Amino acid sequence: MTEQERFDRLRLARTDRVGPVAFRELLRRYGSAGAALEAIPEISRRGGSAVRPPHEDDIRRELDAGEAAGARLLVLGDADFPPQLAAVDPPPPVLWTLGDAAILSRRCVGVVGARIASAGGQRFARALASELGQAGYAVISGMARGIDAAAHEGALPHGTAAVLGGGIGDVYPPENAGLYERLAEEGCIVSESPVGHRAQARDFPRRNRIISGLSLGVVVVEAAERSGALITAALAGDLGREVFAIPGRLTSDTSRGPHGLLRDGATLVRSWMDIVQEIPSPWRDAVRDAAVLDTPARAALSAEESAVLGALAADEPRHIEDVIARCGLPSGRVGATLLALELGGHARQLEGQRWLPVDARARRA
Repeated sequence: MTEQERFDRLRLARTDRVGPVAFRELLRRYGSAGAALEAIPEISRRGGSAVRPPHEDDIRRELDAGEAAGARLLVLGDADFPPQLAAVDPPPPVLWTLGDAAILSRRCVGVVGARIASAGGQRFARALASELGQAGYAVISGMARGIDAAAHEGALPHGTAAVLGGGIGDVYPPENAGLYERLAEEGCIVSESPVGHRAQARDFPRRNRIISGLSLGVVVVEAAERSGALITAALAGDLGREVFAIPGRLTSDTSRGPHGLLRDGATLVRSWMDIVQEIPSPWRDAVRDAAVLDTPARAALSAEESAVLGALAADEPRHIEDVIARCGLPSGRVGATLLALELGGHARQLEGQRWLPVDARARRA
């Protein structure tokens, strides 16, 4: 894509009444953003309105603001636009990112929940995000107080991205300013809005849709009824992504949201393994096939893989807790290694988090 086309796509995305659907249809009809921009005045005139694209100077000011903030613009059609988000129908036309934008193209899981969360709920979210990170997943959330902030904190050493309602530089809530700085340095901050835009109520549904679109699945830890976290979960379901929920105390208001999701068919989560084993089968099959084809590279197992594989028994399944006790490695590393062994065709997971080794002759067959 030429720089002029990227400029024109940003200008088209900032045109009044041009949302994701209109953006996609205009590109399909006219073939380029430049041609669509030229056609908009006549299209709007025929429709009885007066829509005009923003002045080019306005777009240059937005680009200058992004450069001054150290942010990077991703435009739909760029080679490194996040593939999970590009698959959304329709995808957002543009994203501003600050930090490591490559995180957005990894296997991602959304972890969201109540702003006024219990201490136990925050501990669980922090630990769950850390374990998902150790298993190779990036964690997506919304940098809100409570569960969102806890999830980011747990995942920071491994990869996490915060999707903002406002633009890059709009730190909300203010008490998360330190977390914002760490995310910019160690993770990624994402926004569909112009740099510096102050968040308004209408921005948060778009923010929630991006969280769902970046994620293979969304986990709700605590949430009241009719909360933003439940909207994010509903959007994930609409997009064909997995929905997970953490059960809580029956008397707690913040348990009503997850319990309602469980009643409606969400997957109950007791640990990160409950999430990983529900990853959509087409993705698991594709990764497993690639690992099996790469048999020369997989022939030499790492020391951790050999230790974990050696802790499995050929004659009877062993629970993951038994495997952890036998090989003496941290639980997060054991879980991640078992997943790698499964994807490489060396181990097989049964119900109840029980594992068996796969015979080498069976792998060759």
